[in-house]
Amino acid sequence: MLSYTPSHHPPNSNHLPSYRPACDKQQFKARKLDSTKVPPVKSEQLLHIENHDFAMRPGFGGSPIPVGTDVQVESIDKISEDFTMTLYLRHYWKDERLSFPSTRNRSMTFDGRLIKKIWVPDTFFVHSKRSFIHDTTMENIMLCIYPDGNVLFSLWITVSAMCFTDFSRFPLDTQNCSLELESYAYNEEDLMLYWKHGNESLSLDEHISLSQFFIEEFSASSGLAFYSSTGWYNRLFINFALRRHIFFFFLQSYFPSMLMVMLSWVSFWIDRRAVPARLSLGITTVLTMSTIITGVSASMPQVSYIKAVDVYLWISFLFVFLSVIEYAAVNYLTTTAEDYSCNNMRSPVAGLYNIDAMQAMAFDGCHHDTDIDLATLSVLLEEGPARERAPSITHLDEGPLKRKRFLKGTVGRIILQNNHIIDTYSRIVFPAIYIVFNFFCWGLYI
Repeated sequence: MLSYTPSHHPPNSNHLPSYRPACDKQQFKARKLDSTKVPPVKSEQLLHIENHDFAMRPGFGGSPIPVGTDVQVESIDKISEDFTMTLYLRHYWKDERLSFPSTRNRSMTFDGRLIKKIWVPDTFFVHSKRSFIHDTTMENIMLCIYPDGNVLFSLWITVSAMCFTDFSRFPLDTQNCSLELESYAYNEEDLMLYWKHGNESLSLDEHISLSQFFIEEFSASSGLAFYSSTGWYNRLFINFALRRHIFFFFLQSYFPSMLMVMLSWVSFWIDRRAVPARLSLGITTVLTMSTIITGVSASMPQVSYIKAVDVYLWISFLFVFLSVIEYAAVNYLTTTAEDYSCNNMRSPVAGLYNIDAMQAMAFDGCHHDTDIDLATLSVLLEEGPARERAPSITHLDEGPLKRKRFLKGTVGRIILQNNHIIDTYSRIVFPAIYIVFNFFCWGLYI
């Protein structure tokens, strides 16, 4: 018969009872109660995206879906034959297929990754040359969905579009431009595009400042556009009127041209015999006006019609050119009168004196076809035959005084009658006509 005697050695761990199944059950219960360990529900499952065909608009086959719109303009620049505008574009509509249960009635916000899975309005910008959605650091798109199915769709866009400008009054012009929005695929039977809050749907950043324009008007309007193949479409308009700053162009174009015209009048007070002075002054003013006209034309769009600045600059150029023509007429009449006077003073004794034409002109300013000593000739004509046998030195010493008296009495009177009258009238007529032109021009365009 066998008997069992307990061992006095310490018990081995293999002989301990096992409690591991009980611990595993407690840990599983704890993990089950921890909501952070529960896999989240996907947005597609919550919004039932897989259960609907979002290639079709909401309420397909029924009345057109209303899509409200509002716009916040952040900047406007590069205004010429086109303009660039940066704006926040927001659309509002209701899609019951996206409704979801919520005890707190809180909306869900998504970024641009959900856009391709649901229906959104296909708005585009009419007459747009280039547009893009900002994508720093991701595409700037926001989608907000409410439990009842209302949707807010917002994106940040930069658009370059055409502006039907009229530069006929430049730089005293006012440009009226508009940015137009329209659905590309859905006509008015499927989609009704409208301003959500009327004219208040369009807002303008208060810090917008344009370098060349004042913003006179900024308004929203709507209308319809007809296409022969597809029908009528709702169209929204962002209208703005811009009046150009005149001060910059006055300093760069108008004021310098005025100075050049007035500078050309200085030649009317310069001696008619100072040919280099009057001619160089006239050519300088003509070339300066040409430079001003070229600079203005280079900075302007190339249009086929005449602008207000063209009228002013070209008429100013005409005044400068006429001042050069005026001196040409004065110089011609002066030379003609001198030639006539000098020809009348010639006599058979002129050939007795050896003075060439250049020396004679240096003495009296007359042009001579033959070598004549007018000083000696004038003395001979006044002193008579008794002085003809006197030494020639005596005639040369007394000649200048006699010649001066003679010119004052005869030749000077002829020259002043042809020259001084033209310059005198020019000093009055040129400024008077230019002042009248300025009053007419500024009054017409302002």
